[in-house]
Amino acid sequence: MTTHRGGCHCGRVKFEVDAPADIVATKCNCSICSMTGFLHLIVGQNDFRLLQGADDIETYTFNTGVARHIFCRYCGIKSYYVPRSHPDGISVNINCLQPGTIASLTSEPFDGRNWEKNISQLSRISD
Repeated sequence: MTTHRGGCHCGRVKFEVDAPADIVATKCNCSICSMTGFLHLIVGQNDFRLLQGADDIETYTFNTGVARHIFCRYCGIKSYYVPRSHPDGISVNINCLQPGTIASLTSEPFDGRNWEKNISQLSRISD
């Protein structure tokens, strides 16, 4: 496992996440992921640490209200969130990680437009 650092565009929100150096991310085509360019790395809550910015984040929910989309209220970047598919985990946006600790990155597509039909295809938590 490697400790990766990341955060939002303006630098107010900063976090660490423990994950492999060779990352296999999920690229979802649902409405919100497509619009935000989110590239998922889903980890357990114990593998994620918010270092800074707890007072600078806002939460957005829609549809079932299970997913908690967390973004910086200053720059608007969603660098991580609690996904509907893994409400006991955190999905980190690979695009918000500092590149120095990523040895390799591949992505697998996920048809989130048909979420209910395809949810069983997602792995439980990345390891």
